Amino acid sequence: MKLKFAKRMSYIKASEIREILKVTEQEDVISFAGGLPAPELFPIDEINEINQIVLKEAGTKALQYTTTEGYAPLREWIAKRMNERLVTSFDKDNILITHGSQQGLDLSGKVFLDEGDIVLCESPTYLAAISAFKAYGCNFVEIPTDEEGMNMTVLENVLSNTQKVKLIYVIPTFQNPTGKTWSLERRKKLAELSARYDIPVIEDNPYGELRFEGESLPSIKSFDKVGNILCTGSFSKIFCPGFRIGWIAGDKEVIRKYVLVKQGTDLQCNTMAQMTIAEYLKRYDIDKHIGKIIEVYRKRKNIAVKCIESYFPDCVKFTHPEGGLFTWIELPKEISARDILEKCLEKKIAFVPGGSFYPNDNKENTFRINYSNMSEEKIEKGLKIIGEIIREYAYESK
Repeated sequence: MKLKFAKRMSYIKASEIREILKVTEQEDVISFAGGLPAPELFPIDEINEINQIVLKEAGTKALQYTTTEGYAPLREWIAKRMNERLVTSFDKDNILITHGSQQGLDLSGKVFLDEGDIVLCESPTYLAAISAFKAYGCNFVEIPTDEEGMNMTVLENVLSNTQKVKLIYVIPTFQNPTGKTWSLERRKKLAELSARYDIPVIEDNPYGELRFEGESLPSIKSFDKVGNILCTGSFSKIFCPGFRIGWIAGDKEVIRKYVLVKQGTDLQCNTMAQMTIAEYLKRYDIDKHIGKIIEVYRKRKNIAVKCIESYFPDCVKFTHPEGGLFTWIELPKEISARDILEKCLEKKIAFVPGGSFYPNDNKENTFRINYSNMSEEKIEKGLKIIGEIIREYAYESK
């Protein structure tokens, strides 16, 4: 085959999560791999009812094209929600509906990145964001993190000494993959540095509504005085992922740029899905639904933590998330998580090795555990087996 592909194709690799998820389609596999919501919590009966209502009362509109910006009542609800929960001051024109928050990341690459530009990110960071931005030929500089989030001293040093920085990407609440949450001080400081150096920030927030404990914190956007910070959000984790409805929010002038590039991508998101979600939000209590999700995930997270403490050797470190879907495991440096995964897959257990979450220097002694999708019994069974395999490697490495 002698086809000449675009240069960007050399930057694009298959998602490790998607490849592992192919294995987890087998019913007997216990999967800690993907960030999958619990399917038993999807409001199937309510959605079926709402679909019938939407088709009966507004079928011609629901099955027709709509504006690129998205269905106005849904955008209005999102703006109001963000103002209440994240301390912003948006209206519908600050919101663009996207195909999940993932499309918001891809559009961000189109809007901001040229080949050779630099993206600053947490280390580690969300691997699908790495893939989205890398397609535009950018380079990454990883900023180290601790229990309070991104190290602002390092970030400021990089900003003051690095050419061609075009974008900062962060997940400050229940970060993927680590589950960590930034402190208030770090949030304020990032907004300050973004304004001082005039660098846009993508504040990714797909998990923020899923808090099990601790105090909710305002978004970084709430400290934005110049309009540099954009926020992504999604209905995937609080409603259902199959609709693929998310959004990106920010300064109206910037959002207009996003609208232009989305028009060249897909024109608009699914009208029926947008109207169904909007009608559900009008007729049902989304906070009650989210409360049910939180109770299930809190229980599963607590069981996962207890199992890690019980079955993993003392040489293993892990995070204690206050919400979200993930905890992060750090093995001794001499143990590769990929070797552990290979043994686990033989026993029908799956997780995602941590190396793919580092855009530059892979740290192969880490891996991510998702606790939202498996039952409590499977969580305990699976983590016990992983712990036994880690103990074997830890013993052999002594």
